[in-house]
This record gives sequence, structure tokens and C-alpha cells, in this order.
Amino acid sequence: MSRLLVKNIDTLVSCDNDDHVYNHVDLVCEDGRICAIRPHEDSPAVRSGSCCTSGDSSGHMPKSDAAEAEYDTVIDGTGMLCYPGLVNAHHHLYQIFSRNLPQVQNMELFDWLTTLYEVWKNLNEDTIRLSSLVGIGELMKNGCTTIFDHHYVFPENGGDLLAAQWQAAEMLGARMHFSRGSMDLSKKDGGLPPDSVVQSVDEIMKDSVRLVEKYQDNSFTSMHRIALAPCSPFSVSSDLLRESAKLARSCHVRLHTHLCETKDEERFTLEHFGLRPVAYMESLDWLGPDVWFAHGIHLNDEEIQLLADTGTGVCHCPISNMKLSSGIARIPDMLKAGVHVGLGVDGSASNDGSNLLEEMRVCFLLHRLNSSKAAPDGYQVLKMATIGSAALLGREHEIGSLETGKCADFFLIDSHRLELVGACYDPKSVLATVGLKGAVDWTVVNGKVTVEHGRLAGADEEKIVADADEELKRYLADIM
Repeated sequence: MSRLLVKNIDTLVSCDNDDHVYNHVDLVCEDGRICAIRPHEDSPAVRSGSCCTSGDSSGHMPKSDAAEAEYDTVIDGTGMLCYPGLVNAHHHLYQIFSRNLPQVQNMELFDWLTTLYEVWKNLNEDTIRLSSLVGIGELMKNGCTTIFDHHYVFPENGGDLLAAQWQAAEMLGARMHFSRGSMDLSKKDGGLPPDSVVQSVDEIMKDSVRLVEKYQDNSFTSMHRIALAPCSPFSVSSDLLRESAKLARSCHVRLHTHLCETKDEERFTLEHFGLRPVAYMESLDWLGPDVWFAHGIHLNDEEIQLLADTGTGVCHCPISNMKLSSGIARIPDMLKAGVHVGLGVDGSASNDGSNLLEEMRVCFLLHRLNSSKAAPDGYQVLKMATIGSAALLGREHEIGSLETGKCADFFLIDSHRLELVGACYDPKSVLATVGLKGAVDWTVVNGKVTVEHGRLAGADEEKIVADADEELKRYLADIM
């Protein structure tokens, strides 16, 4: 049995259904789950943020230390703010290695994709493993504990890319949701990608079965699950979407794709199918509580209500939407209608980072600007990034809030840092309204410390950077 104690937490924001906020509490975890949130009994405090060790030079242990000796790890939460681990509900980790390229800075989605596919067709296992280490590491240093990655580029002879990604996630201790993404429409078929990264429907379905059998772990504290995730209506066929939905439901896994991201996409589905994107997906059995879409920008009132009525979710990615000039999603209207809304950073070539805390603040400010009083407040944005995203992944009963019995996923921030002076009177909203400059102090996933004093606990950051830089030279050799 592994046991973790975080003692004397100054403020714990639970994000539970009753919006509990606790002061001066201990958080007790056993075998990856929260077993108690209890009032703290005054005892001599150890140095803030340090792990507790054994007794004095005489070998005698004070009463408080004796109690703490029952735990494998003890963290002093004095002065700390504690939040549920953030859940990133949409990402493309491979794009880390194509961010901030000058060739695409002022492009919108279709031209941006067409240009970058010529880079992405060179992906291999090393590229995926190292870009995943970089992206997951950045996410975890900013409080993220669960990552959904939408990987849909599978070049010929690229190797086992999801195995490489799992190696990175396991090394860092992240809770990982993979996807078996797919594309079967290349340029010659009227799609955007080159021939070398598309596959036949039969190839995709066969590999999807293999990967579901390998990665779908339905246990409560599961560290890996998978979704089936064809890329988008303009890069996959109707047959692929239809067969993916059938297979996902027979295997009891979730469905995900991009939808309603741009007006170009809307024109594409109207021209090819005579339907707007949501109606097109509805015709293929792609609505329901096991489905969530990335973006959902260009939705009308009837479509928003349809998503709410069917339990279909939306992952909001405001920074990507702003960079690619795609538009502003109607998040206030979705929340009012009852649509399940989560938050994601999207691909790091359209962001250009992996920081869900930054995404939260941009989300808050964007909708304040666009919707004024109707915009979600700072705490609503926090809940989008925690329990909201957890619901999109079908895990709201396991992660996304701090409650007894749920997974021990959380992060801690020292409220006494210079950047937060005067900002913590509303701890529920501060991460979205004021934001955080710099890494969190601690991140814990499944009861294990993954970030300690703002640094990755299970990996050598300098080595990751050096290895990634070396792979980047190979990967971008033809364009830089």
C-alpha cells in the first residue's frame, strides 16, 4: 500500500457538485485514491514544500512525526492552494516539433494544414516519443494530470507511434488517453493530406481493434484509455466515420473528431453532402454522450440545443481558435443550454504551447471581451478545465474534482509567491482571472508526485531538451 499525506493545506478548492472550499485541511491518499479530506490538527510544521523525514538525533520521534511516518510521502501544504488536476481534453502532441514555424504564422486552417502535412509526413517513433515528453512535461508543470491526445497522422513505415507515446507518458507518470485517429482522404480524393499519411478503412479498423485491446483499461484508477478519432469531415470518408462509430460502440470506447472549426469546413460539408457539419455527423450516428467534438465554433442555436439534448460534448480551444483566426466559440450559450464543455490546448503548432493554465486565463478574458456579463466567471472556467473535461472523457466519477474515493490527482501552488500577492481572496477564480506565472509547485497523479518544486520529478529535463533538440534537427532538416 502506498500512502501520501498533504498536511495543513491552506485552501483546497474541490470543484465538486457543491463547490466546497476547505481551509486548513489534510489530504490523505492511499493507493492512488483520496481516502480523506480532514481538518488539520496543529503540529510543528516542516519547512514549506519539503518532504518529511525521520526524528531527532536521539532517535526519538515527536508525536506528529510518528504519525507522519505511516506515510510514504508527506508534503507540507502550509500556505498552499490545492486544486484538482487539470484535464486536457484535446491536444496533438506531435505538433510540438512544428510550433512557431515562420512559414505558417499568418495562415488559416486549410492552408496551414496543407503546408504542415509536408512536415508531419516525416514522423517516426523518436519524434513521437520526444515530442510527447516535451508536451506532457509542460502540461504537468502547469497542473495538468490527464491528457487526451488526438493523434491521426500515421506515416508509412513510421513505426508503432502510440507505443512511443505511452513510453513517454509512463516515464513522466501522466494519466493518458490515447486516440486511434485516422485519415483516408488524400489530395487525390479531394482531401488535404498527402498520400503517405492516409490509410484504407480496412487498415484503420484492423489497427483500431489492436490498439483498443492494448490500451483500453476500464479500471477505476486506469492510467491509459483510448478513443477512436477520425480527423475531420474534410479528411475522412463517410464510410470511415460510420465504421468508426460502429466499432467504438461495440468496444465501448469513446468517439472524437474536429467539428465546426472553420467556415471552410462548413462549405465543404454543404458542397459534398448537402448538410451542415452537425447534421452530417448526426446522419452517421456521431451524436451522443459517448462523443465529443473539438472546437464547435460555428454552431447555430438549433445545433447547440441538439448537442445538449443528445449529451454530445465540446472541447473549447480558445488560443488555437484565435491564432488560426477560426472564430470565437459560443461558450456562454453552450453552458446555458447544458452542453458538456471542457477545455483543451489543441496542437502546439496552433497554440504554441501546452499550458492549460494559460488556456484558462485566455478563455476567461476572451469571453469577457466578447460576451461581457454573460461570460463564464473564473471559477466556471476552472470547472471547465477539471470536471468539465473529465466528463468529456467519461471519467467525471473518477477524476476532475477532489472528493473522497476519487483518484488522487491534484496540484499545489504556493500562495505566497510574489505574483499572487493580493490575488488569493477568491481562490476559486484566481487561476483564470489573475493566472499563474511560472510552474506549479507540486503535481500529483494517482497519488504519486510527478512535479516537485516546479520540476519534473521522474525525468531529467535537461536530457529531454537535449535529445529533443537533436531530433528536431533531423525532423526539420528539409525546411529550416
